[in-house]
Amino acid sequence: MPKILITAAGSYGDVAPYTGLGARLRTAGHEVALATHDSYAALVRAAGLEFRRLPADPRTRHAATADTGGTGDTGGTGDTGGTGNTRDTAQPDRPSGPGGNRDLMRQAAAFIKELAGVLADAAREDTGLLLLSATTAPLGHHLAEARGIPFLDLPLVPGAPTGDFAPVVSGGRSLGRWGNRAAGRLSLRIIDRLYADAARELRARLGLPPATPRTVRRRAEAAGRPVLHGFSEVLVPRPTDWRPGLDVVGNWWPWHAPDAQLPPVVEDFLAAGPPPVFIGFGSMAGGEGERLSTLVAAALRRAKVRGILQSGWAGLSAGHTSADADLLTIGEVPHALLFPRMAAVVHHCGAGTAAAGVRAGVPTVPVPVTADQPFWAARLASLGVATAPIPFKELSGDRAVARLSQALTQATAAPARRDHARTAAHRLATEDGAAEVLRAVAHLTETEHPAT
Repeated sequence: MPKILITAAGSYGDVAPYTGLGARLRTAGHEVALATHDSYAALVRAAGLEFRRLPADPRTRHAATADTGGTGDTGGTGDTGGTGNTRDTAQPDRPSGPGGNRDLMRQAAAFIKELAGVLADAAREDTGLLLLSATTAPLGHHLAEARGIPFLDLPLVPGAPTGDFAPVVSGGRSLGRWGNRAAGRLSLRIIDRLYADAARELRARLGLPPATPRTVRRRAEAAGRPVLHGFSEVLVPRPTDWRPGLDVVGNWWPWHAPDAQLPPVVEDFLAAGPPPVFIGFGSMAGGEGERLSTLVAAALRRAKVRGILQSGWAGLSAGHTSADADLLTIGEVPHALLFPRMAAVVHHCGAGTAAAGVRAGVPTVPVPVTADQPFWAARLASLGVATAPIPFKELSGDRAVARLSQALTQATAAPARRDHARTAAHRLATEDGAAEVLRAVAHLTETEHPAT
């Protein structure tokens, strides 16, 4: 069998789902390497995969520290395409002033140029198949062309234009069918521009003739290349106007050790009273721990529910509030083990964390911050498994405690919402996104690497 190289870059939520997918491929007999950032090396190796290094994102403020401890199934929540980790990622600098967005675009373009060179080195001579995340696909396509390596795109969020909804980073509000498609095409052009310099340099290095990212992307579309999306139709039904080959297969769940258990302190807390509410913002809200902890504790008391605060970058901690036996602060804990034990979950709605809440069959209180989070928050609410989203920026002011408390009561005291959550969980349990990838990989290896 050819060696499979998975490439993924970004936050924990952009990387961790591929560790579970890689482990499934390895169990099926494939040799699998995962190229990503140093901060996820321990998780990659714990999943039984070969680690290959990609550069750290220069837009981040501090170096990340890897700490899986056998709990790779979302110790925190990601801020882009999937699950995330409270410690394993670094927080992007926020734009400040009118030039903030332009500065972020320049930083992103610089990172992509560095990524392109290292990605080419990661695809060694033993690579027989490339599996590409959304972040690495615009570069991986050039690499596949130059070396004749078959590839498969595996994004975690919908990216192709559709009339069914606006681009996921546009806030979740529909612009009408024509407007949604137009915004989707514009979004792709922005991505093309972001990758343009890196693609030009990479093609020159690989000895390829000049071609813009838009040209390469359109070639793949015209060829009908398969794209398997790692999210569930429970949350986002496959758009009706997508071309054949764009498929939604279900989530890929981050790897965690089969024998992983909740820490004793968590088990003791759970046994001491009724199911609590989980609250965590993952890699969002850095530096706002004291304010948020005080606000959250007050809302929990008003709603008369217990709470588990996941520290994350915000630094949530019961230590920021008065001593309270009904509050527990935790670090990295597998959501697959923790969420089913909760009365409800409060988080910023990264794609993977949103799916983890649905998988657990518990209601959600969405507090979206940025990027695709409002999109997933709106999806949860429309599915009936979540309260109306509370934008993070509104968790301030005199009404913040009352608003969060009301949402907590709605999430925990409404039987219909919990019934909807359980129904959605049953539907999600019937899906096996990794199995769909295994079938696609088998087809690719048979057609591109026929037995001799």
